[in-house]
This record gives sequence, structure tokens and C-alpha cells, in this order.
Amino acid sequence: PQSEGGAPETGETLITEGRATIVFPSANEVFYNPVQGFNRDLTCAVLTEFARLQLRPKGIRVVLPGEEELGGSPPSPPEGGDPLTAPETPRTARPGEACEGGLRVLEALAASGLRSVRFAREVPGLGAIVASDCSPRAAALMARNVARNGVGELVTPRLADARMLMYQSKAEREPFDVIDLDPYGSPAPFLDAAVQAVSEGGLLCVTCTDMAVMAGNSAETCYSKYGAVSLKGKFCHEMALRIILHSLDLRANCYQRFVVPLLSVSADFYVRVFVRVFTGQAKVKASASKQALVFHCVGCGSHHLQRLGRATSHGSGFKYGAATGPPVGPTCEFCQQRHQVGGPVWAEPLHDPAFVERVLVALERSPGRFSTEPRLRGMLSVIAEELSDVPLYYTLDGLSSTIRSNTPSLLQLRSALLHAGFRVSLSHACRNAVKTDAPPAVLWDIMRCWAKLHPVKRERLPDSSPAARILSVEPTLQASFALHEDANPSSRKRGLKRFPENPEAFWGPKARAKAGGGLSPSLQDKRERLQNKRTQRPDGAGLKQFPCKRFKEGTCPRGEQCCYSHEPP
Repeated sequence: PQSEGGAPETGETLITEGRATIVFPSANEVFYNPVQGFNRDLTCAVLTEFARLQLRPKGIRVVLPGEEELGGSPPSPPEGGDPLTAPETPRTARPGEACEGGLRVLEALAASGLRSVRFAREVPGLGAIVASDCSPRAAALMARNVARNGVGELVTPRLADARMLMYQSKAEREPFDVIDLDPYGSPAPFLDAAVQAVSEGGLLCVTCTDMAVMAGNSAETCYSKYGAVSLKGKFCHEMALRIILHSLDLRANCYQRFVVPLLSVSADFYVRVFVRVFTGQAKVKASASKQALVFHCVGCGSHHLQRLGRATSHGSGFKYGAATGPPVGPTCEFCQQRHQVGGPVWAEPLHDPAFVERVLVALERSPGRFSTEPRLRGMLSVIAEELSDVPLYYTLDGLSSTIRSNTPSLLQLRSALLHAGFRVSLSHACRNAVKTDAPPAVLWDIMRCWAKLHPVKRERLPDSSPAARILSVEPTLQASFALHEDANPSSRKRGLKRFPENPEAFWGPKARAKAGGGLSPSLQDKRERLQNKRTQRPDGAGLKQFPCKRFKEGTCPRGEQCCYSHEPP
């Protein structure tokens, strides 16, 4: 039950999300973004299933509202756990109740405390939650929201630097079972402390919102933050996931630890990963063979991966060494253009299929638990269909624009690959992605066959263009675009909401919170004022509010006829 205390004051509003209602300042003193509601819903769902895995060996049964009538939690045993060793009468953990022996959770950058309050009210099996922030205003607001929602028994607000708090927990040997990092921008400054402060087999949840850096706009900045060079390719959103996984594993390796991804998601304007952290010197030796460099052709967009290490079977174990390469020549074999080199990136699977299936089953058993449930089910269904052993992807528009042809439908290209004997899947990171184990040579043969059925105007193609060079070669594979029975994926057949449209305009990142408060200017007003000035006002109307740069330099020839302002600043 919610407490009556903590009523909103002047300049504050009430925000309800899930089962939590929080007080939030109208001024931009503490950060809050409603777009991240999907992120918080997904985290609650993942954390619930992780609690099942961790607490079942302790004899604690995690139960959600409505599950008792259905026979309790899903019966499948956890990894490494034996249900036969559990007591005959297990204890029951329910949402909103402190669980003795339950998970210790840290929300390291809590802001208003909304996520921690939702954990306390919606996720069963938690023993204690620490909600920390370095802003005094945020810490005071957290305390009010915790009291207002009646979760003081579970949630402890802290005014502390996130890194110092995690290093302290490591020094005092009181690790957290779950650490949630959702900063404004890059989580890079917190990763070193996080991989040390999480318990053995614990869960690390990390959000990155600096997608411009991770998607190739600032490759040098990406290297300084994550130890990997990003590339601006069609596959940039999946590459961003693999960059953060590489960075987490690299930092964990320094302490003889390694990561095992449970779920990795690219959504809206951010990426979110859920990984478990384990300790083991022998397993750490295999980390080099899990990373790879990416060779990306600047002409046709073909990509190849080069592993950094090699692991070979040696008796009952493995022998590790340097990999051999590179997988490409000085120029691309298809278009004779140069390659860009990116990475290293994580080259192993992004998800644990069994865990993803558990989360999906739990959503079906508790309908209506989350407001974003249709999108959760759709995205997780696409993730469950993804080819786990195929890093990166191509796109329909990328392939067709390279050879200057019209675009085949998704079913036609998938059918051609399936008829040729290769596997193919969608990707949750891009709605028109094609993930396949077919080599680039096969893909371009299929596109050559497509160009024969839908002719390209060759006379308009420069001889040195990628399109001309690719189409000048006759295909060795005769592709069939007839509909294959497995071409339409299950998630598409069922009409799941896989790639929903934004519910409103400017659905994206918000302005950073200001330490002293003050209203933040509306992003929509700012964009209308500063962006696309000429395209929105072809007659130049309204431009007098902007100063003339040439007038400042004393070189404007238009004088009073100039559409910009000549007024002194």
C-alpha cells in the first residue's frame, strides 16, 4: 500500500509507471525519461527470472500474482541447480515483501528512484535494494518516493558516488547480486567497479545511450571509452551491443572474471545488456578467442570477422594461441574497394536462448503485468528466432542500393537463401535486417539473379562503381525466389508487435538534468528553431532572428536585402 506522505509540492508532478507512483520536479533538476519505460519493464521481467534461477537452489519459490492458480513458477530447473535438493516445503517470495536470503540489488545511478521502487513493488525474491545517486536533490527525492510507496523495508536511498560505493562493497566483501547501471550517456566510467562489485554468477545490467559514439560517428571516442573502434555500417546497432559486451569482458578479465550474456537488446536510442559475471582463470584464457575484428568494405558493405585468438581441443581441455588471418585481401573481392577495420567486438552469441524462453513463458503466465507487454513479447520472440552463431547482418535496402536495383521483399530474399541451403533469420536491432550464415559471395550471386529478373540500367553505372563491378560477374548460383515454406518467421505470422512506431513526436533522449534546476527548453521548440531552417522556410521568413555570420566578418554583400539579422549582438 502507498503511504500518504510525500505529497507533491508546488512545481512537482505525480508520475505513475507500473505499480509505482513517484513525485517528480517539473523543473529539470532530476532526470526522468518516459521513453525508458520499456527498459524498466524489461529489467523487471529479466530480474524476476534471474531471481527464480538464483533462489530455487536455496529452497525459495518466486511467485507472481496469478501464478499460484496456475501451479506456481515454471518447472524447468535452473542451470547448475537440482530441484531434488530443494526442501519439500519451499518458502515463497512475493512482490513487495523482503525475502530473507533474497537478492541484494544496487541501482547505482538512481535519480528519482523510480526503478528501485518498481523493483521493490513488482519483483519477488529481493532481500535489499540500495538506490544511490551523487546528487543531493536526487537523494532527497528518492527518500520521499520510497516513503510514498511504502517500500522503506526494502529500499535504502544513499547519497554516494556510484564508483566509490561499488569499490567499498568489494573491499568489505559484501558484493551485490544485481547491479543496474543506467547513466545519462556512457557507462564506461562505472564498468571497472561494477565487474568487481557483483557477486559470483551475479547479474550486471548496463544501458548505453551514447549511440552516436557506438554507431560509428566518433570511432576514436568509442575506442577511448570501450576499447573498440566503431564502424558506420548498416549493422551498427548490433555492433554497438557487441562493443559493450567486449568492453565488459575485457574489464572483467583483469580480475580473472568473464561474462556470459543472458540478453542483449537494441531499442529506441539505446542498447541494454544483461550479463552474468563468473570467476575462473581457465575460462578467462578463452576470452581472446571470443573477440573479433570486423573488416567492412566501404564499397559494397560486405563484412568479414577475424578472431583475435584460437581455441583448439587438446586432450580433455583446450589449447589457446594466436589466430591466423586476415580473412580478406588488400581490396574487396567483389568491388575492389578498400576495407575499414573495426573492433574488437564480442563474436559469441548475444543471448541465452533458454533464459529468453523463460522470460517469454513468464510473460504469458502473467498477462497485463507490464504496459509494454505487446512490445516485450514481440521483441523477445524475434530474439528467440535470431541465429545466435551469426554475428552482424545485412539489410534489404543496403544490398539493393549497392547494385542500384529495386528492393526484393523480405520473403523473397529469405526464400532464395533457404532454397540455396542456408539458414536465415531476422534481427531485433533492425526491421529489414537479414541475418544469414551464407557467405557474401552467395548473397551477391542472389542479388545478381535478382538484377536479371529486374534489370538495372547498366549504361548509367560508372565502370568503377561497386554496382558495375558486382554485376559484371555472372552468378554461379541460380537463385529461386519462389516462396519457401519457412520464409515467413513465426513472430511475423502471429502479427506480434516487433517494431512499433513511436507513440508521439520527438520520442527519444531528453535534456540532461541541471544541478541548479531551472526549466529545460523543449527539445521540439529547439529543433524547430535551429534545424532545417531553409527547408522549412523556403522564402526565408523568420530567419531575421538569427545573426548573419558574414555581417560579423564584415563581408556580407546583401546589405539590407539579407534574410539574416544585421543587428549588433
